[in-house]
Amino acid sequence: MRNALGMLRFAHAHPGVTRAEAAARLGMSSGSATEIMGRLRAAGLLAEVAAPSGGRGRPTTVLVPHPSGPLVAVVELTHAAWRVTTAAIGGELAPAPPHRHSGAPETVLRDIAAALRALPRDRLAAVAVSVPATVRGTTVVQAATLKWRDVDLSVLGLGLPLTVGNDAALAGVAEALRGAARGHAVALHLTVEVGVGGVVLIDGAPAPGAAEFGHVPFGDPALACPCGAYGCWDVTVDGRAMARSLDRPPPADPRLFADEVLAAARSGAPAAHAAAASAAAALGRGVGALLNALDPAVVTLGGLGADLLKYPSFSEAVRRAAMSWRRAELPPILPAALGSDGPAVGAAESAFAGILEDLVARR
Repeated sequence: MRNALGMLRFAHAHPGVTRAEAAARLGMSSGSATEIMGRLRAAGLLAEVAAPSGGRGRPTTVLVPHPSGPLVAVVELTHAAWRVTTAAIGGELAPAPPHRHSGAPETVLRDIAAALRALPRDRLAAVAVSVPATVRGTTVVQAATLKWRDVDLSVLGLGLPLTVGNDAALAGVAEALRGAARGHAVALHLTVEVGVGGVVLIDGAPAPGAAEFGHVPFGDPALACPCGAYGCWDVTVDGRAMARSLDRPPPADPRLFADEVLAAARSGAPAAHAAAASAAAALGRGVGALLNALDPAVVTLGGLGADLLKYPSFSEAVRRAAMSWRRAELPPILPAALGSDGPAVGAAESAFAGILEDLVARR
């Protein structure tokens, strides 16, 4: 079982790897790899297809998910929409459209549960949920942008193993395992949507504890946050901050408003450019402070953060906030490679981490 689990984990982490490469990396003989793959194929976990031809000689094969193999059901919930999709071994997400929601938890959970029940139940091995919230177990403790408190998500479990996580933390997991932070021992991931969330990752896994970076008081101490605190970084880096810079009322959809401001800035509107640059500077100041506190090897920015990263005011603010001794060797600060799929990919990865051993044992 140990060798079969090793092969399955390696194929999951390295989609499209050849059988020969997997055998070499795992220290297996060609014969052992062939025998183990036969077992995994018979168990309906992995399959093999011919690799693209590289010239003369016998073609090798690449390891792919079995066409009828297990799936993780993935729920991605944002402040404005939800979607339900699936991920196969190897992490690939099936395409799925988003659905706008009213925010009422009973209605939202009812609609998501109906979509989950429509998935191929015989192939589902687990359910993973990404939510913009502080989470304990399967309960949303507080989701300020959704106005949810103490909402139990266990109704979405379908009787299967259920994983629930904060969206920004899950996006960080995805970047560490499959994106721009891959290969770094310590990484910091931040996502800006409505407010800012994030996670510290050590060898690809989230550091223990709930990191509420958006509610660190990096902002104006007189400014109230929906979370109940004052001075939160959250309200200085997104569409709400841009609206204040433009003397506009608080937007109903801060993320959509921020996109409109960025588009206007790209078109040359001076006021929009100034509003975006101000938010970028606020983001940069906080990133600089976190570099001092956490000393990550790399920083990845998702959502609106990837756009604000392009403004000179961002990098200037990072350098001004960073301690002088580290300014000459700041770590790379990179846009997230997985874009808007990050939270869903991370949710799937968190679920697969808990079930791969059981899949091998049961089959």
